[in-house]
Amino acid sequence: MPSVDSHAPATPAVLPPAYPDRAAWGTASKLRAWQAEALKLYLDQQPKDFLAVATPGAGKTTFALTVASELLHRRVIERVTVVTPTEHLKVQWAEAADRAGIAIDPAFAGRRGKTNKDFQGVAVTYAGVAVNPLAFRVRTERLRTLVILDEVHHGGDALSWGDGVREAFEPATRRLALTGTPFRSDDNPIPFVTYEEGPGGVARSKADYTYGYGHALRDHVVRPVIFMSYSGEMRWRTKAGDEVAARLGEPLTKDLTAQALRTALDPTGEWMPAVLSAADKRLTEVRRHMPDAGGLVISGDQNTARAYAKVLRELTGEAPTVVLSDEKAASKKIAKFSEGEQRWMVAVRMVSEGVDVPRLAVGVYATPTSTPLFFAQAVGRFVRARKRGETASVFVPSVTRLLSFAADMEAERDHVLGRKNSREDGDIFGLEDDLIAQANKTEGAGDDLDAKFEALGSDASFDRVVFDGGDYGTGGELASDEELDFLGLPGLLEPDQVRELLRERQAKSIAQQKRSQRTVSDKEDPTPTELATHEQIALLRRELNGLVAAWHHRTGQPHGVIHNDLRRKLGGPAAAHASSTQLRERIELIRDWATQRRA
Repeated sequence: MPSVDSHAPATPAVLPPAYPDRAAWGTASKLRAWQAEALKLYLDQQPKDFLAVATPGAGKTTFALTVASELLHRRVIERVTVVTPTEHLKVQWAEAADRAGIAIDPAFAGRRGKTNKDFQGVAVTYAGVAVNPLAFRVRTERLRTLVILDEVHHGGDALSWGDGVREAFEPATRRLALTGTPFRSDDNPIPFVTYEEGPGGVARSKADYTYGYGHALRDHVVRPVIFMSYSGEMRWRTKAGDEVAARLGEPLTKDLTAQALRTALDPTGEWMPAVLSAADKRLTEVRRHMPDAGGLVISGDQNTARAYAKVLRELTGEAPTVVLSDEKAASKKIAKFSEGEQRWMVAVRMVSEGVDVPRLAVGVYATPTSTPLFFAQAVGRFVRARKRGETASVFVPSVTRLLSFAADMEAERDHVLGRKNSREDGDIFGLEDDLIAQANKTEGAGDDLDAKFEALGSDASFDRVVFDGGDYGTGGELASDEELDFLGLPGLLEPDQVRELLRERQAKSIAQQKRSQRTVSDKEDPTPTELATHEQIALLRRELNGLVAAWHHRTGQPHGVIHNDLRRKLGGPAAAHASSTQLRERIELIRDWATQRRA
């Protein structure tokens, strides 16, 4: 697999990695360095199938349309077919293609068979292809066709989709597959993607060109993402009538975690309005440096989305844009929001993948869907950089799996077939099947689920900040000095500046906590106990996770491997269940490793 640093693009001689100005999507006059390198590789090899994996916001569409333009100009192909996950993206592709000089019909239907001669291609959805793959096969056979498979991992979403795509476009002259998240949670192979057998007999997808988030961040192509995590006490009633109370983020069973999260996301409680208020404060700070910066709340269902919109209207005095996936006007609403200066948009999945709103800079992840694929797609809505220094802030519940996804933003993954059902710490694939089933159950249960569950109340507290794999902050009440310090980070910062400011605020938080502990110890018996309070254990756990993240960046070892290595050396349970003494022992050991420069 080529590296973005392996060779320089042939033409032009010197290329900046990011757009020189705030260019509209698909209209930049120059290619970014990675796009030029990938284009040169493609034109040198002239492959029938090519898989380009590039992080959301890097410019996959511009690359694909440049390939299409070159192939049309060289008469290698006569027509272009773009396949997208959603109806809105068909329009978005058509508009971008038009700016690139290629006329694409986004209203084409397979049953119609023909399109206006003014068009050089069509845009369709994976679902539309699955309905009538034979019609698309006939069209593909008639003319030399380039098929662009946008977010190609959707080709494995259902057997009918994958089979339909394979039947329809098998005779294509060229196929260009694009994705920002090449991994899937099942073993359905993705059509026209090459798999290679790896260790243990598992097959991994093989990309022809990869441009990951880490590379893009170093090239200033994407924004650094600061994750603001919030905890709090949750109270709910079960179907049996039992009242349950738990703290979001503390070690809980899978079912209790799901119920606590659902309680937090209930718009009638106190947690969600408090988080929306904090996010709006952050947006106000960001708009000091990015006057048109916008925010997006990703909701789990339509009723909740409307309720969140009502809360935002009361907070800001401005009605947010509400985008529901089954609305005919959804695409127009998104386009109007993208071009305007309105503060907030609330959406149900509609804006979770592929949709381009470059001014989005603050997000609230308010959906129970918690799989790596969906999380990466959602966060991808905020990372597109327009100029150097822009940052993104995403507010998330303090749920272990979500925070682990946030810490692993820079990890590059492939689609794995026949993987083992691992449950090791830090192995997101080991839990993926369970999470998918849980998310589907939550979204599909409808009225039956509502009858089994009643949220009684919730409150919110600031937990921590996650950035570049590390944790910052020691937690605090809402509107505490610590929370306000993090909410007040400048909106224009380079990644190194973000890291330095977070370290400064972390040091300030620890110093304040030590002063507070000394004050308390002067009045109380200072004798330590074997098990610390929830707050002390949470602090130790965050410190350990931060050190593990730092060791990960130094050695390249996965977080789960590092945690398991510590457990093998010292014994004891997983970090989520370890005592304060065990956590301190692991902290000291990993510090010893760093001092001894252990490889």
